[in-house]
Amino acid sequence: MSQSTARPMPLAYLGLGSNQGARREHLQAAVDRLSAQDALRVLGASPVYETEAHTRPSSGPQPPFLNAVLRAAITDSPEALLRTAHAVEGAEGRTRPAERWAPRPLDIDLLAVGQKTRQTDFLTLPHPRLGERRFVLRPWADLAPNFPVPPPFEAPVHRLLADCPDDTALRRTAHTLHVPPPDAPAPRAL
Repeated sequence: MSQSTARPMPLAYLGLGSNQGARREHLQAAVDRLSAQDALRVLGASPVYETEAHTRPSSGPQPPFLNAVLRAAITDSPEALLRTAHAVEGAEGRTRPAERWAPRPLDIDLLAVGQKTRQTDFLTLPHPRLGERRFVLRPWADLAPNFPVPPPFEAPVHRLLADCPDDTALRRTAHTLHVPPPDAPAPRAL
């Protein structure tokens, strides 16, 4: 197919988090493992932030999270992307089903895929709680402040951040996530 008739690849945004083990290494491993997939190309990564864990009062304190957001071009369906994200989590030691509020080496949330919306037992797009999560919106706003989040949000990321009710403190870290160039060899397989 010629370049002029090729359909653009939809952009997906994925939220990464880790509060167990070698947190920064888990985030980098997620970038590397996702970059090794044929059906997607990681295009960018936000700065890394550290935040308190969101927990239920009965679950007790947990280590803080490192969080970041990735932008990726995808050729597969959002459902296939979510299955890939779950496989990457598993490769980093996350087990499912685990308690929703439990510590984890790696958590990958599919935040949005272009302007697609979904409501199934397996996937909701955009992520239904992203407007309540400063730890998602702050790094996302660094990466793509004007991305228009589809319904039910119908606002750019920067506006969702300004209106976010979550007052949990965030600290931008000195950590950076390396996004391999598109022609780099795959660093690790799943």
